[in-house]
Amino acid sequence: MLSDTSHASIQGSPPPSVLSSPRSSVQGSATLYGSSRWSVQESASPSVPASLRGSVQRSLMPTNFTQMSGQKSTQPSVPGTPRTSVEGSAPPPGSPRVSIQGSAPPSVLGSALLSVEESAPPLDSPRELVKESASPLASLSPVPTPRETVNRSMANREKSSVEGHMFDVVVIGGGISGLSAAKLLAEHEANVLVLEARDRVGGRTYTVRNEHVDYVDVGGAYVGPTQNRILRLSKELGLETYKINVNERLVQYVKGRTYPFRGAFPPVWNPIAYLDYNNLWRTMDNMGKEIPADAPWDAPHAEEWDRMTMKDLIDKICWTNTAKQFASLFVNINVTSEPHEVSALWFLWYVKQCGGTTRIFSITNGGQERKFVGGSGQVSERITNLLGDKVKLRHPVTFVDQSGENIIIETLNHEIYKCRYVISAIPPTLTAKIHFRPELPTERNQLIQRVPMGAVIKCMMYYKEAFWRKKDYCGCMIIEDEEAPISITLDDTKPDGSLPAIMGFILARKAVQLSKLHEDIRKRKICELYSKVLESEEALHPVHYEEKNWCEEQYSGGCYTAYFPPGIMTQYGRVIRQPVGKIYFAGTETATHWSGYMEGAVEAGERAARQVLNALGRLPKQDICIQEPESEDVPAFEITHTFWERNLPSVSGLLKIVGFSTSVTALCFLACKFRLLTRS
Repeated sequence: MLSDTSHASIQGSPPPSVLSSPRSSVQGSATLYGSSRWSVQESASPSVPASLRGSVQRSLMPTNFTQMSGQKSTQPSVPGTPRTSVEGSAPPPGSPRVSIQGSAPPSVLGSALLSVEESAPPLDSPRELVKESASPLASLSPVPTPRETVNRSMANREKSSVEGHMFDVVVIGGGISGLSAAKLLAEHEANVLVLEARDRVGGRTYTVRNEHVDYVDVGGAYVGPTQNRILRLSKELGLETYKINVNERLVQYVKGRTYPFRGAFPPVWNPIAYLDYNNLWRTMDNMGKEIPADAPWDAPHAEEWDRMTMKDLIDKICWTNTAKQFASLFVNINVTSEPHEVSALWFLWYVKQCGGTTRIFSITNGGQERKFVGGSGQVSERITNLLGDKVKLRHPVTFVDQSGENIIIETLNHEIYKCRYVISAIPPTLTAKIHFRPELPTERNQLIQRVPMGAVIKCMMYYKEAFWRKKDYCGCMIIEDEEAPISITLDDTKPDGSLPAIMGFILARKAVQLSKLHEDIRKRKICELYSKVLESEEALHPVHYEEKNWCEEQYSGGCYTAYFPPGIMTQYGRVIRQPVGKIYFAGTETATHWSGYMEGAVEAGERAARQVLNALGRLPKQDICIQEPESEDVPAFEITHTFWERNLPSVSGLLKIVGFSTSVTALCFLACKFRLLTRS
């Protein structure tokens, strides 16, 4: 499809099936003026019968068709053949224009194929001749409504346009979730097709390759213990993992000072603040234990917690500003959104289904322990190699019609596919880009409008050498500073020690604010921050910089995942995995274990695939949800807590103890005093 301002001279020849049928053609030049009309200046060729020179067919067509010229066939359009056959040249400016009859292209959603054939008189003819020549319109049947036309168009396409395009399952979305679903379906000999909107597979995982970086994951990258499905799948595909470097000390930067430490969380020296920290993690984990991973809306306190934001909960749990600020950063880092934006119920569920506060935040024995050698994009790329031509890129789906016996799917480039079942493996909010017939149910339609995506810019800074290791720093920094662009970093040096790099996240509100700046300004601000935190001038002199702003990706909408604002989980959350007719839903948001991660994407994709296989009669119902065995290569170690971590009081508990002790002491003193006074 050409732009509205472009010109093209095209000679199209009809397919063999059209060549054998009668046709009438007109030589001339055709110009489409950004609206739904073909206008033409006739050539002065004597071979054109005078009776045809004024014939017109007006067709309501999309406004972005371009000026085209040539020989036009009146034969009905067939998929895979040129929509218009043209031969000729554009008329010179100022020339008179007359319209010709031509075949309309396959209809798009909302484009009515309303064709009216009428005879147009020469431009210098009297007005009366126009009325006479238009008189046959009175004998035409009533013009169909747009809805009737769309229905008729869909019926025609179902009969003639989907030949050779019939599938058992069409998967919408070529990320890890959609491709893992397609892989499982193909292994069970289902005829599957994957339609991906982008010019690449991988979705929210994306491995950039160039001479400066070799390879770098600018999207989802990390795997760790208990993420057994993605570890099993990557092993099947021949991928290897390596551990993130934490051999040296981590760094916490707060109030303008750098504090090295080891372990998952920064140490706290103030005893009151320590009690507050300890109570925060313990309370969040205990609240999470009440929430079912597969049905958080059924938790005993679901309604109460869903009405609260995480900011409300943090203010309720924490007494010190130190704990409140770190808790807010904890929310930013894990779900790339602000505490006041997310439901407490949803966030507590999110942390719980990732294994708890320590597992989700840790590098060693946690969610960020490892990366893939060669990049996480290889997962999707290797599945695509297995599926071959069953994966189609640059095919955004715009229409899904399941009103008939089979489902009809139309893409943005007007290709039509027919299938028995559909798996939607895209973020919930992107479902709004697709037109459904019949319309989605009320709760599903409301849900997809109420779960926005998080905001993040991922930044990779490359240096000549890993200077931070000379200071006994591993490259992981936790930065608590409102003016700092980066909130957390990890060492992104290659496993062989080459291409030293620090990977940093610009999160939530900061991602939105800093996206307005030029890339060079962001780079400078990040270098200045690293220089200040690591106390090194070498940080000011990188050799290369890569970044990826996921907020500007139209086929992601943001990263890492969709979040639930207050009140949405209990009201609409229960429909997130429920099929709609023959449409099943995947995507990491629909997972019940490590949702938001690659692990969740695989779980959701394979679950949806098994649901479809069950509907096809190829898998028993009890096999839809199966337990994944633990990975032998990446074992998980149990997270334990010390006696003091389990039993130390909170700040409020300590105040109660102190108050009670003080009261008892005062009473004892008064009792003794009273007795002494009585004796005297």
